[in-house]
Amino acid sequence: MPVRFDDSLKTVLSADMATGFGAQSAWRQLVDLMGRGRAVADESAIERLRVLREAVPASVRAASARALAFASPGAALVGFFAEDELAIAAPVLRMVTLPAADWLGLLPRLSPTGRSVLRHRRDLPAEVARGLQSFGAVDFVLPQPELVAETFVEPVVETVVESAPAVEPVPAPVATPGVVAAPLSETPFMALGDIARGLPVVAQAFRHIAAERSSDPARFEISDLVARIDAFNRDRVIPPAPPVAPRVEAESFRFETDASGVIRWIEGVTRSPLVGVSLAHATRQGDAQVDGVVAGAFRRRSRFGDARLQVGGQSDAAGAWRMSGIPAFDHDSGRFTGMRGTARRPRADEVAERMAATSPVSDSLRQLVHELRTPTNAIAGFAELIETELLGPVSPTYRERATAIRTQAGDLLAAIDDLDTAARIEGHALDLRPTIVPVVPLLERVVRDLAPLASLRGATLLVDPGSSDCAIAGDDRVVERLVGRLLAALVSACGQGERIGIATGTAAGEVSLAFDRPRALPAHAGDTLLSIDAEDEIEGAPLLGTGFTLRLVQNLAGELGGGLTIDVNRLTLRLPSARDRGLGQASDTVR
Repeated sequence: MPVRFDDSLKTVLSADMATGFGAQSAWRQLVDLMGRGRAVADESAIERLRVLREAVPASVRAASARALAFASPGAALVGFFAEDELAIAAPVLRMVTLPAADWLGLLPRLSPTGRSVLRHRRDLPAEVARGLQSFGAVDFVLPQPELVAETFVEPVVETVVESAPAVEPVPAPVATPGVVAAPLSETPFMALGDIARGLPVVAQAFRHIAAERSSDPARFEISDLVARIDAFNRDRVIPPAPPVAPRVEAESFRFETDASGVIRWIEGVTRSPLVGVSLAHATRQGDAQVDGVVAGAFRRRSRFGDARLQVGGQSDAAGAWRMSGIPAFDHDSGRFTGMRGTARRPRADEVAERMAATSPVSDSLRQLVHELRTPTNAIAGFAELIETELLGPVSPTYRERATAIRTQAGDLLAAIDDLDTAARIEGHALDLRPTIVPVVPLLERVVRDLAPLASLRGATLLVDPGSSDCAIAGDDRVVERLVGRLLAALVSACGQGERIGIATGTAAGEVSLAFDRPRALPAHAGDTLLSIDAEDEIEGAPLLGTGFTLRLVQNLAGELGGGLTIDVNRLTLRLPSARDRGLGQASDTVR
């Protein structure tokens, strides 16, 4: 059998190491050979690496250390890299695996920062962890500054020596077998408390404390501190708060838009509510909404005057405005460049018919609703991820918990939407669109959605179509929300075996929906039941309470031009009929 031997180390050592490139190449090859066990990491090889280290940049040494961390180097090579900078030594100390005896032999050679890297490892043997603990007193002290020791420590030491009683010498601690650690008395370090006591201010404070203790030995520092704080709070004079200046509303401002109709320049009011608002759209944009006259004039590239602008919020731009503007064109090319104009406050004889001023309370409530909706949507989304196991397998118990969280988050989102609707009604900002809503398909959809809740309560829902071709004139989204919220509140108040009949009819240009009243609802009617603060809420009622839901239904019906009547035996919802009123709606109803 032929005999093979590895002459890689001989080849590396015979290479030219005088140049920088040659030294780096030899360094990489030597570390690789010794890290993989193809060369012996004896004293001569380590000494050759120590000579080469002076010519090898830190970046090259760090790359070798990172590569060595995934090999199986010996204790000698690990100790050599531990002598280097922390950025180079840390990868090796964090990753390599050595026997406990080799670690114990390396611990005294490591720096305090190197041992701190090992303290964060959880895979070291127990004896190595005990060996690291024996270095705690040496590693966790601050070096003694020469200036502090010469200038401040000596006077304090003299004072302490004169007043301190004699103390018996403490026997030296017994070191852990196998660990070599220098005694604390032989290390050039000074405890943090000694450095602090050497400062003149701290020394003066200690002398005052010693004097107070000698005069009143029963006095406690904590109680004295509390007494000083109480005396300070009792005797201090709190200056009066400066008066808050009332908000001053601006009377006029100027504006300019770009070619797409977006306002880019404002002068005369706060810019933030208006910059970025487009004159090409009559919908609400943030806190601002322009009249449809402005959007039409922009599309025609024509002038407009006394168009309506409504701005919400609390700035000096909040409130109603009358806008006037003219188109601007480039003199050379004739290209349309935007609109320019002014805005003023409406006169007393001018009434904003379509855009009433928003309420600060409703604005604050809508802001709160926005802040609540964002985290609730996130909770529901994460719960659905867990429930559907998109992130990995989940135990049945956690899936059930995720289902419960998603369901409760959905209920909370429904309550948040109700709050948002109530705030829009309060601020006269409910956006209604004219549509025709057939009554029977609407009731069938709502009853089908509420079937699980009715089954849970043991109730039965019966729909009497009456006039099957009747239809409601109003926003289909608002009508479905209104009927769904009302019927859900009634079903949640039902008892076992109770039945709710729903009858439809038309009279005097209105569609009437009559709902049987559950027995669990309070016996009284009218404003008491509609109160949000009703004390006799029903178990299982909507999250915001039955009173809030009924008040919301009543307000939504009023927005559509109808109403809600609560009698002893039934609740009657009246909405405008599409057959008699066409597509009209009552979003501008005078309240």
